[in-house]
Amino acid sequence: MTIGAYLEEQTVNKARAGIEKLVHLTPTTARVLQEKEEAIIPANQVKQGDLLRVLAGETIAVDGMIIRGQTSIDQSVMTGESLPIDKGEGDEVYSGTVNQFGTFDMIAQKVGEDSSLQRMIRLVESADAGKAKIVGIADRWATWIVVIALIAAAATWFATDEIIRSVTILVVFCPCALVLATPTAIMAGIGNAAKYGILVREGDALERLSKVKKMAFDKTGTLTFGKPTVVKIQSYDPQLEEADLLELAAISELRSEHPLGKAIVSYYKQQKGGLPQQPSAFRLIAGRGVNAFYNSQEILAGNEALLKEQNIILPPELIQSAEASKTKGSTLIYLALNRKPLGFIALSDTLRPDTAETVDTIHQTGINTLLLTGDAAQAASHIAQIAGIQDIYADCLPENKLQAIEKYQQNGELICMVGDGINDAPALKTAHVGIAMGGIGSDIAIDAADIVLVGDDIKEIPHLLQLAQKTMKTININLTASMILNFAAIALAISGILNPVLGALVHNVGSVAVIINSSLLLKWRNVK
Repeated sequence: MTIGAYLEEQTVNKARAGIEKLVHLTPTTARVLQEKEEAIIPANQVKQGDLLRVLAGETIAVDGMIIRGQTSIDQSVMTGESLPIDKGEGDEVYSGTVNQFGTFDMIAQKVGEDSSLQRMIRLVESADAGKAKIVGIADRWATWIVVIALIAAAATWFATDEIIRSVTILVVFCPCALVLATPTAIMAGIGNAAKYGILVREGDALERLSKVKKMAFDKTGTLTFGKPTVVKIQSYDPQLEEADLLELAAISELRSEHPLGKAIVSYYKQQKGGLPQQPSAFRLIAGRGVNAFYNSQEILAGNEALLKEQNIILPPELIQSAEASKTKGSTLIYLALNRKPLGFIALSDTLRPDTAETVDTIHQTGINTLLLTGDAAQAASHIAQIAGIQDIYADCLPENKLQAIEKYQQNGELICMVGDGINDAPALKTAHVGIAMGGIGSDIAIDAADIVLVGDDIKEIPHLLQLAQKTMKTININLTASMILNFAAIALAISGILNPVLGALVHNVGSVAVIINSSLLLKWRNVK
């Protein structure tokens, strides 16, 4: 029991690693504009109202608002969104997020401890500190059992004046089987989970998992693959085949570093078996798209704002088709050739193939599901509808996910959170049980979780839930059987039927029975 307490203490120390990694994400410097000159100063010295400049590839030091420039921001740290978000004048940006392309100037609004990243660090710390540890049933009972055994032995010696009977009581009533009941079942359950690519990091995680009433999922990287892919090619020109439109898009995006551009080129390569032709000229238009030339023809590929700036009017039929794709959560890249609209390519983060079946199986176990995502409401609703999840929380920052979980748990509905990103860390800590995606998930999310899906295989979650319930059932059987055996043995010892040698045999039979029953969990799997 002492060794077990030591190992539990070590797991608490491991939980601090996630917080330390979050701290390391905090930018150390900021580029401040002072009287038309740039000065690089420590990030903690930035004051509210300071004018900052952020170059391509730099991490934003504080929360603020863009006043000049266009760019795309990777804000997956804060929201978990799989795609960079285009930003322009008047848009807010968050500390810890990364400027993907152009240079922009911003006004510092929330600095120091008020910044988004610092708030998230405090959320993880507070969630970690406030999470109560389960006290094992055997731990609660063992002390009293020892007291009862000593009193029973003393009373028997006093009543019968036969010390052999008292010694027999002490032999048979030593709570070895009781103390073995829980850890042997837990270790067998952990071993079973490991065979299916599930790493149980906290000893009491299976016990806690058996009590959850709801399961919350992050979207990007959890229910989906977390990478954009082409899902639709819509040509407006009847004489232009979809394959030709894809080729023009791939040519224009060949030199682009934007994830959407790379996704289009990757899809072309997958379809055609090679790369497209090189454009004769290429220009990146930050926050809008790209401009390329091929065979003396100008190709524009980008968002709707790019076409508006170039005075290119989209026909109503194309707008209608585009809106239908947007409602499904797709991001659109419009194409124009020599200033004439050609069509669009829709990209989306695709659902994992086993998601709908997994959610349905979870519902069959009596556990409800909800979606917590930083994505917009349209994308969230589309994915939730396909997956079969009814409760949706969209546009979530880390604190919003945490608040949603706290609201349910305060009403007695214990939640298991499944996530993959840094932004999920506070929610993973706050939830009764946290499950992280181990393959694509961030190290911080994994450190914050109790359980890790090593291969990102969410279809094993129903087995994990059933395994947790089976493990608790095994523990209860072990505890009940060991108590019945102990009390029966004490009655026989008091009556003099058992002597110390037979008592020792009975005692060890109980311990072996508990271990054998627990070991059955190693190969258990529900066939349904």
